Amino acid sequence: MGTPAPLGLQGAYTRGHRSNYDELRTRLLDVAGRLLDTAGPESLTVRRIAAEAGCTTQVIYTMFGSNEGLAEALYLEGFERFRRRLEAVPDRGDPLEHLIALGPAYREAALSEPGYYSLMFERAIPGFTPSERARTLARAALNIVDRVIADCISAGHLVPTQPRRIADAVWAAAQGALSLERAGHLQDGTTYETVTTAAVRRFLTDPGSAASR
Repeated sequence: MGTPAPLGLQGAYTRGHRSNYDELRTRLLDVAGRLLDTAGPESLTVRRIAAEAGCTTQVIYTMFGSNEGLAEALYLEGFERFRRRLEAVPDRGDPLEHLIALGPAYREAALSEPGYYSLMFERAIPGFTPSERARTLARAALNIVDRVIADCISAGHLVPTQPRRIADAVWAAAQGALSLERAGHLQDGTTYETVTTAAVRRFLTDPGSAASR
């Protein structure tokens, strides 16, 4: 028989208390996320995560179903972390200024947790493909951008169109610059700011407004 896991983890799970379940799930994702950041995707084995978290491998399989389920949970956790960073950007009062302020927050989220970023956007885990449901939830986590763009349209700052159309253009610009920066081809965030601002400016009703400054 293997050594039983500490009661605080294994026992909390088996007792089925929802709050303890959520705490354990968060702890496992934190452990896996730390391994992803510090040791790379090859470190994400169920055995290693269980050892680091102080629980049995069965707990992880019961909670996430499989390695694929764990990878998908991490994928969604990465987008949730991005969402929290974007939601924390203070409302500037003017929706266009708020939209411009979201750009640096998105870049900071990407660069501060490279492991999550590589999983979310660079297929860091070989063979892992997020489900259609996970992709839908991931995109929904960034809906704050769509909402602020909709406010910009309502305020007359941006041309009337589907907010998602503008959001996807800005997102594509941001991702392109981030990929180059992460690969070492760009030395700082200057190009990121240039291309994301240009993407917003493309849809301005008044090109001389805040996005040009």
